[in-house]
Amino acid sequence: MTKHQDNLVKYASLAIQLGINVQPGQTLVIFAPLVSVDFVRLLVKRAYEIGAKLVYVEWFDSEITRLKYELAPFEALLEHPMWQAKGYEELASQNAAFLYVSANNPDLMNGIDPKRLQTASRTSSAATKELTMARLMNKVSWTIVAVPSPGWADKVFPLLPKEERVDALWSAIFQATRVQKENPIEEWTNHANTLLTKSDLLTQKQYKALHYRAEGTDITVALPQDHLWVSAGSTNQQGDSFIANMPTEEVFTSPLRSGVNGTVRSTKPLSYNGVLIENFSLTFEEGKITHFQAEKGEEMLRSLVEMDEGSHYLGEIALVPHRSPISDMNLIFYNTLYDENASCHFAIGRAFPFCLKGGVTMSADELLKRGLNESLTHVDFMMGSADMDIDGIKMNGEIEPLFRSGDWVI
Repeated sequence: MTKHQDNLVKYASLAIQLGINVQPGQTLVIFAPLVSVDFVRLLVKRAYEIGAKLVYVEWFDSEITRLKYELAPFEALLEHPMWQAKGYEELASQNAAFLYVSANNPDLMNGIDPKRLQTASRTSSAATKELTMARLMNKVSWTIVAVPSPGWADKVFPLLPKEERVDALWSAIFQATRVQKENPIEEWTNHANTLLTKSDLLTQKQYKALHYRAEGTDITVALPQDHLWVSAGSTNQQGDSFIANMPTEEVFTSPLRSGVNGTVRSTKPLSYNGVLIENFSLTFEEGKITHFQAEKGEEMLRSLVEMDEGSHYLGEIALVPHRSPISDMNLIFYNTLYDENASCHFAIGRAFPFCLKGGVTMSADELLKRGLNESLTHVDFMMGSADMDIDGIKMNGEIEPLFRSGDWVI
């Protein structure tokens, strides 16, 4: 930790002051793996320094989670500690903020029955739905940041000497999050403003649909009336700003549930429930996934698509230029938080109510009638590439180029 101490302090300050944007007197909840303990101490310290009332840390250990999935009786996967879920709901109702520290090992769940993983995921998603909806409705501030784990570093840098891999991943994280800059908060403020300009322009366009073309991909995605494009910055119900993903290079919206037609091919591996799904494609008809295949992890892909009815549809489309700080590193991170910000991506599952004008005040039935998907899950997968062209289709049918050869042309 000493080698990176200055950058770690800057990273913690960035996450607390700009990412989650802790307010004086506010409660902060941090979900963190044991491997992140030193970094979490810096987060807690900075939160209290700028006025947090209380900081709760909820620790977890992915190795213990694997033992549960491997050895616990099946009925245990149908249970979730509701006292815990209700506690989070109560904290959310009191305007607590929620910071998630990720340190995934992409291969951790290899060998575990996908049906056991799907059952546990469905159980957890159903039990924590209220907190999830509080995030989706922007009622609370929330942020995701990442730290290395040995398993993750081994996957990203297999050719480096083992003792150098974690340090190398720290350096990549600092580069992707602009932490190595002299003033990361100022850099991020300027970056967020740039993305906001792009999302505002797309919202003004009000395209009827987008058409994506690349090797293995030819798909048209319709957009709901009064859709909103969103970028880095969000605002909670108290009027406080936050940045949900650090890093982020995307502008995104939610598609029309029934308006997706064609085939899309993945361009990066998807780490889902600790298993890698690689080289897969999805075919859509009237919004619904009607066919899928994968070279690796097809059963896990099946468990994702068949999570519930809504997991057969898309909930998000995101535009990310091929040339970005993350993409330019020419690394596959095997971590969606990072890989999705090096590539255009779609998400299977739940749509974002805040991507529709007035959506955060609508009921689930109203959102569905307006064309936004509902599901227990929301999983991003990467489908952008250097050869991708994207057109915007206007209401009058006129075609307007958005991306050529993987990058913006507007």
